[in-house]
Amino acid sequence: MIKNDTRRVGLSHRMARICATFLVVALVAIAPRAVFGQAKVGTTGAQFLELGVSARSMAMAESFVAVADDISAVYYNPAGLTSLFGREAQFTYIQMPADVGYYFASVGSPVENVGGVVALSAYSLNSGWMTETDYYRSTIDGTGRQFMWGDLALAVSYGRYLTDRFSVGVSLKFINENAHDYSASGWSADVGTLYNTGFRGFKIGMVITNFGPDLRMIEKSYPLPINFKFGGAINAIESNDNVLTLSAEGWHPSDNLEKYNVGGEWTYKDRFSLRAGGRINYDISGLTLGGGVKMPFGEEREIRVDYAWQDFGILTQVHRFTLSIAF
Repeated sequence: MIKNDTRRVGLSHRMARICATFLVVALVAIAPRAVFGQAKVGTTGAQFLELGVSARSMAMAESFVAVADDISAVYYNPAGLTSLFGREAQFTYIQMPADVGYYFASVGSPVENVGGVVALSAYSLNSGWMTETDYYRSTIDGTGRQFMWGDLALAVSYGRYLTDRFSVGVSLKFINENAHDYSASGWSADVGTLYNTGFRGFKIGMVITNFGPDLRMIEKSYPLPINFKFGGAINAIESNDNVLTLSAEGWHPSDNLEKYNVGGEWTYKDRFSLRAGGRINYDISGLTLGGGVKMPFGEEREIRVDYAWQDFGILTQVHRFTLSIAF
């Protein structure tokens, strides 16, 4: 029995080293592209993949790669899916400027046979109907036709522990962008790791997102918004009634300069939460605020409602609403 346990531990450590090596290799592979991308601001497509999907995370300025302890981990760091001990579902509505709507839905569950957590998610952005115009007909009536811009991504995610403190996760996405009579389709992958030190909930996480081939619309190809994120989170206050979590992370996107996020979440009796954060080195940066409430219903079930407000500068504000159910 002792030999078997020793072999398992040794195998887990080898797998952890393999996954860590993979992340380093992937980062090296995209590093040249990321460095040159600093001079190509705004040249990547499928930007809806960077909008964020959780009101809880956005209220913390999306400083969430090391927190990632709910079903929204499918987006922020799939390695965090290991925090799910039961089934969980989530739905988010985001009210964007110019009446653009963004929707996110996900459901996940531990799978004993697989030995980890599996989740499915969907992302959808819709511009609403717009009047088609051209060089000759640019009036209000336009050509008499209407169209909309739509983005869609469908993903399957998997996360599992390799050791009692180290977990890995991956998300595979199908991506589609549709505008009028034209469309582009492709795929991408997110790969993440999460390490829990065991001290005051201190966790370190990193993830590479949207790693995949270029999309092609009509006769033009454009790259995906690849991003490398690294961050940490710690419980600055831990008591029976109060928990204050502080988090910080850095982003290295392929099409822009480095960005930094800091955030905090105060939770009272594991029921009520207040959150705040700040975004640094963004074109449109500012304060983020929000809160949430958790309500139990039935046996071992609960529902959580979260809200986030984001200062979008000259584009006014963006509001996010998230409904989560653990069942």
